[in-house]
Amino acid sequence: MSTIEKVVIVGAGQAGFQVAASLRQGGFEGSVVIIGDEHNAPYQRPPLSKAYLKSLADETSIQLRPEGFYVDNRIELIRGDKVESIDRSNKVVVTESGKQFSYDKLAITTGTRPRPLELPGAELPGVHALRSFLHAANLRDELQSYENIVIIGGGFIGLEVAACAAGLGKAVTVLEYAPRLMGRAVSTISSDFFKAYHESIGVKVITDARMERIVGTDRAQAVALSSGTQIPCDLILVGVGALPNVELAQAAGLDCDNGILVDEYAVTSDQNILSAGDCSNHPNAYANGRFRLESVQNAIDQAKVAASTMLGNSSPYHAAPWFWSDQGEIKLQTVGLPLGTDELVVRGSVEDRKFSVFHYREGKLIAVESINSAGDHMVARKLITTGISPSPAKVSDSAIELKSLLAG
Repeated sequence: MSTIEKVVIVGAGQAGFQVAASLRQGGFEGSVVIIGDEHNAPYQRPPLSKAYLKSLADETSIQLRPEGFYVDNRIELIRGDKVESIDRSNKVVVTESGKQFSYDKLAITTGTRPRPLELPGAELPGVHALRSFLHAANLRDELQSYENIVIIGGGFIGLEVAACAAGLGKAVTVLEYAPRLMGRAVSTISSDFFKAYHESIGVKVITDARMERIVGTDRAQAVALSSGTQIPCDLILVGVGALPNVELAQAAGLDCDNGILVDEYAVTSDQNILSAGDCSNHPNAYANGRFRLESVQNAIDQAKVAASTMLGNSSPYHAAPWFWSDQGEIKLQTVGLPLGTDELVVRGSVEDRKFSVFHYREGKLIAVESINSAGDHMVARKLITTGISPSPAKVSDSAIELKSLLAG
């Protein structure tokens, strides 16, 4: 067992929580402190754009663990206080309120923040982002009062909220700058499918949208496009990506590049500081190099690696990336990273809204996206994890059971 006695975790999201929980599960008996700048106990973020907006979840139900968990496991949880600086030479962190915490090992799990919209009028009331519980609470309140909703950004968050708002009877328009929806995450086949699905539930989707400004005086009233068209609205959600929160790490002199740079053991350029989750840029075998992943899976798996490293049980991070997105009646599940795809194979029926798209690069299976096909997704995760690449001909043959291909 390691000789460390004090662990401080900066950031109370999924990764920060998991580092603390894994330390205790691993038998660590020293002090564990989590410092978060939000007033909530650590919570799940995925429901914020779905169940919470529809009032099917509340602040308590989305907590990662009940309040008693932290007491029972002797985890000190500091809420509503932001870490202002890291003194690496003395191994101390200082918060905005002036508190100081010394550490033997420090984990930075500061996550991301919404990428700001660089448009005139973006600061107007009625323009929302969605990352935190407070964001979601404000958005939910306003959704109840307004009818015309514009979503800027056709990624996971934007489309999840679009489906929710349409389900609540709102008039919804999605504006996507790129030629297709979720362009970096899924194939053209799935992009086209989701566009058609959203249109079928009443969402207006405009791709290649060139936005010039948000119109309004006291509140956002419309989005002006370069074509001269104005899309009227009472409420706007901006979902144009996220930026890693690296400022604290940078100020402390840690190496950063689109995230906090870590090795395969989650260790930064300072051997006593680790990082995990959305803010970390790590070596990823599925990306053929470094990658920064924004996913619950990565936050959990990388945090487990960070905790093991602290405890002296180093095991490299090599988990296959997987994601999911619930949009109305459609569940998308992906595994792997579709980078450099040169062949696509469809299994199942697009018309029946139940299919999977297999991505190949130079004959090797590299990613699979499954729509309403949980069984395919589970087999795909095993195929990607084990490196088995069944032939495109076998994958496309529905007479062949997919799990039989696990034999290679």
